[in-house]
Amino acid sequence: MTINDYSELIRGDRVRANTSPEINQAIDTEIAASVRFYASKTNYEITKRIKELDLEWDIERYLEANAAIFTAIGSSMGFKKSRFWLILPLTVSIFLLQHAVQGWCPPVSVFRRLGIRTRREIEVEKYALKALRGDFDEVSDQEISINRAKKAVTESRSV
Repeated sequence: MTINDYSELIRGDRVRANTSPEINQAIDTEIAASVRFYASKTNYEITKRIKELDLEWDIERYLEANAAIFTAIGSSMGFKKSRFWLILPLTVSIFLLQHAVQGWCPPVSVFRRLGIRTRREIEVEKYALKALRGDFDEVSDQEISINRAKKAVTESRSV
């Protein structure tokens, strides 16, 4: 698969749509490099990487954790020190609303520059690795058998 193939698989992702093409390209290149690296590895090593991907935090999780931390800090400082600190949780809630509506908010740009991926980007790498491991070979064999059966039925009707 080429980098453009990975980009095509991830289309429709709102975070990617609001991320600069250079950053998306860098993430796609990283996915492709990872898949190429694991192409020469054993099934055990591929399985280990898939388990790592299952545990990888996506950008949504980073945003949620970030929002919770800053809301807690702002609220506690607002009650203990000065009401001025209540601007922080208010700003965080506006950012979360903006992200929910548009798929973008200022922290997204920062996280994307740090290489934080969307769930779809993580899943693309995971499924490419599963294909390398051979997880879908049986499905292909079943599809071939179904196509042969359909062809046999069609041919038997024409006789």
